[in-house]
Amino acid sequence: MKETVPKNKNRSSSILLIIISTVLTLIFNTVRVNAQNSSSIYPRIAGHVGILHPLITSSSNGTHTNFDGNYTVGMTIGINIWKSSKIGFSMELVPFIKVENGISRTNNILIHPGILFALGKGFTFAGRAAFETSGRYGFTPLLNKVLVKRKHNTYFVAIPIPIRFGNSLPSSSTIGFLFGIGF
Repeated sequence: MKETVPKNKNRSSSILLIIISTVLTLIFNTVRVNAQNSSSIYPRIAGHVGILHPLITSSSNGTHTNFDGNYTVGMTIGINIWKSSKIGFSMELVPFIKVENGISRTNNILIHPGILFALGKGFTFAGRAAFETSGRYGFTPLLNKVLVKRKHNTYFVAIPIPIRFGNSLPSSSTIGFLFGIGF
């Protein structure tokens, strides 16, 4: 018996594939452009990838830790456009994978545009809007710290604090940990 896939699901998959392909193309072109330009020329384009672990989520329904009954991990893919050494724009896509009862699946994709503010000494503050395919929305303030800076890449950690609303669920806040590579 042949399984049929709803047209909306095929359309959503096609749109997601186009968005991810576009972001990856921009990121790989960014690496080539940055290798040819001095890092002091603005606007400057940079990309990043990372692994995001939501740690603790709190809402009126109580507190949930990531490893209590299930495990969720996000894979950040982003591009930053620095207007100057102090301020920039960032766009991230974050697909989330949830593992529960031995079954893993992609359960949400986060569209995450925001503003970057360089604070000095390797610290950056990002204020991001958040739009999730699960129907949730909100914002995410985060503090980022570059740990290692090399000629062609950086290694960084960040503490995001997602605040979410909508989809007939109580508002929630989460504390997460992100490790990533910038290039």
